[in-house]
Amino acid sequence: MSLHPDQVLQSLKSGDFKPVYFLQGEEPFYIDQIVDYIEDNCLQEAEKGFNQTILYGKDVSMAEVLTHARRFPMMAERQVVIVKEAKDIQDLNKEDGQKLLLQYLEQPVPSTVLVFGHKHKKVDGRRPLAKALKDKSVLVTTTPLRDYELPAWIDKYVKSQGYSINQNSVQMLAEYIGTNLERLSNEISKVIVNLGEGKAINEDLIQKYVGISKEYNVFELQKAISQRDILKANKMVNYFAANSKANPIIPMVAALYSYYAKLLILHGSKDQSDKGLAAAMGTNPYFIKEYKLAARNYPVGKVMQNVSILREADLRSKGVGAGSMTDGDIFKELVYRLMH
Repeated sequence: MSLHPDQVLQSLKSGDFKPVYFLQGEEPFYIDQIVDYIEDNCLQEAEKGFNQTILYGKDVSMAEVLTHARRFPMMAERQVVIVKEAKDIQDLNKEDGQKLLLQYLEQPVPSTVLVFGHKHKKVDGRRPLAKALKDKSVLVTTTPLRDYELPAWIDKYVKSQGYSINQNSVQMLAEYIGTNLERLSNEISKVIVNLGEGKAINEDLIQKYVGISKEYNVFELQKAISQRDILKANKMVNYFAANSKANPIIPMVAALYSYYAKLLILHGSKDQSDKGLAAAMGTNPYFIKEYKLAARNYPVGKVMQNVSILREADLRSKGVGAGSMTDGDIFKELVYRLMH
């Protein structure tokens, strides 16, 4: 059965362990979460020495994996076989290897929990193995989050840890770190470790423990540009230009491009209610007021022009037509052109 990672984790936490788990896809965060939970919790500590086997794909063939899986547990209810880096199993993508796994899926050993951590890749969906995995194992297929999904994920993740976070802090993390969920969760954990029980994550804590300046970040730059606050925008641009290693231009241009792309959606949306715009733009309703202000300051013609300007800056930041311009020069010119 194909399930969402949260469903699998919930089932595992209730003590419901299935014979085969196949965890695949481009987003490794959830795969690691499930593998780690099974590794840490499926067996008692005293049972692991004889009954828990950790294999690495590059070191084994499918026949070797299944030889381990067909053993019976010693003085325990079950055994666990985990294959990490499973995409590197020597014959997984060959007919013989897939045939062996297909045969095992028809009659898995009920006292074995067999786990494949197949990160960064999916099994070819056209092959019989893909259908068999869907029908006869717990199949999880992960995909990277889209940018607009990130704020909701951060909010949900923080709440799952028993804390709360304000929307400005959510936006700071989303803009600064992006969709790398492993890094995001690690940075959030750094803040939580230093939090008292029941406290909320705010901008000061993000600045202190993650290192994102609450004054100098792309989120605050977007606000300055949207409000046509030229003095504040210039102050921030000069700061970024002087600290270009800590504030690389490419992700900042990408964030500004995303911002103006959302403004285009706002201008073209038939439903101008906050709820309708939030759904169309894929953003939190909390920020719609700011986007509406930006839309008044930037008519649709100027927004379209700015999207073109950002494309040009993106090419320059990657060395196309930049000449002798530094990243700082490109960024200063970009913000000037966006606002004038």
